[in-house]
Amino acid sequence: MGQRIGILGGTFDPIHFGHLRAAVEVAETLQLNELKLIPSARPPHRDTPQVSAAQRLAMVRAATVGVSGLSVDDRELLRETPSWTIDTLESLRRELPAPTQLFLLLGWDAFCGLPEWQRWEELLNHCHLVVLQRPDADAEAPEVLRDLIAARSVTGPQLLDGPGGKIAFVWQTPLAISATQIRQLLASGRSARFLLPDSVLSYIHAHRLYRAPN
Repeated sequence: MGQRIGILGGTFDPIHFGHLRAAVEVAETLQLNELKLIPSARPPHRDTPQVSAAQRLAMVRAATVGVSGLSVDDRELLRETPSWTIDTLESLRRELPAPTQLFLLLGWDAFCGLPEWQRWEELLNHCHLVVLQRPDADAEAPEVLRDLIAARSVTGPQLLDGPGGKIAFVWQTPLAISATQIRQLLASGRSARFLLPDSVLSYIHAHRLYRAPN
């Protein structure tokens, strides 16, 4: 049996308990050997993050200290091109033994936006897609994805066999936390405690991040 490795990318601007709880739940559900958190340096489909890639990487590292099964991967910060997921998957595949199972974690909104991604049709050549669903998600997948779901989805994550090629949907605990909410609280001088790890909050305060312009 090969290793089972999960991938959770994002801007993490900043990382918070919503990200971390989803990561831990999926790692347990899929019985992963490792779940890589991969900060996006130059997100092609989102606004430019408010703080630098190096600072976001430092916050992710602070958040995962002592958390078994979670690791931090900085490969997207080392590239000078946009942070295309297909490039990240290809680089991982070059490093890992062929039998390694890769699981790319996506929220429902990100999954619905896949047709806008670079070479999105090739993703399943390298990994399984694990779509994290919340009870409050009400968007409908575009038709091209409905066809893909019909062809590639399995009824449960336990059926994701082989190195890649399939799609599974996993329910996650809904935590009403967003990075936007945290940034707004910090910009207005209000407390963001208990929305993100204390280690991350300490880093934010030490580096005076997310403060409103003077």
